[in-house]
Amino acid sequence: MAKQKILMVLTSHSKLGDTGEKTGFWVEEFAAPYYVFLDAGADITLASPEGGQPPIDPKSEQPDFQTDATHRFDDDKAAQAKLAETVKLDEINATDYDAVFYPGGHGPLWDLTDNTTSITLIEAFLKEEKPVAAVCHACAALLNVNDSAGDPIVKGRAVTGFSNTEEDAVQLTNVVPFLLEDELVKKGGDYQKVDDWNVLALQDGLVITGQNPASSGAAAEKVIAHLNK
Repeated sequence: MAKQKILMVLTSHSKLGDTGEKTGFWVEEFAAPYYVFLDAGADITLASPEGGQPPIDPKSEQPDFQTDATHRFDDDKAAQAKLAETVKLDEINATDYDAVFYPGGHGPLWDLTDNTTSITLIEAFLKEEKPVAAVCHACAALLNVNDSAGDPIVKGRAVTGFSNTEEDAVQLTNVVPFLLEDELVKKGGDYQKVDDWNVLALQDGLVITGQNPASSGAAAEKVIAHLNK
C-alpha cells in the first residue's frame, strides 16, 4: 500500500493585532497531529503562505502548555528542520496529497481566512473527495470556502472551532479580527462546542474540525481513520 501523503498548512502571520505582541501557530496543534500522522506511516509535507519558518506563538512555548507531543517535537531535530523549510502554499497542488490539515494558533485568523490560494486549495481537495481538517483558530480557513453550488462548505455541517468563551478566557476577544464561533454560525454552520479546553473533534462528510489545542490530536486521528476506510 502506498504511503498516505498528508499536507499540513501553517500560518505565516506573527503580529497579534495592534497589541505589539507576537502570535503564529500553536505548537501543540502542530506537534500532536504531526506525530499522529508520522506514527501512522504517512508522508508529511509542511506548507505556509510565505514558505520557510512559520512563526511560533511564544505563549504556546510556556511550560503550562507543554504536552508529550511538544516535548517530542523539542527533541526532534528532523521535524524542526522540516518546519524551518515549509513549502510556499502557491507551489502546492491538491492532486499530490490524500488529505490536508490546518493547525491553529491565532495567526490563521489574519492570513488564512481570506487567502485565495488556500481557499482554492481546500475547494480542490473537496472536489477530489479528500478530507480537509482544521483545528482551533485555523477553522477560519474554512469560512470562505464554497461548494460547487456556491454555498459555504460549513453551511448545514456540524463544525467546531475556538469558542467565544475560550477567546474570552485568553482575553483576546477585543484583539482578534472576528470571533470564530460567531462567523461559523453566520455562514450557516451547525456550530458545536464542549466546555472550554475539553476535547471535541467533529467529522461531517469530508470536513473535520477540532475545537481547541486539546482537540488537535483527535482531529488528526479522524483524518487517518477516514483515509484507512
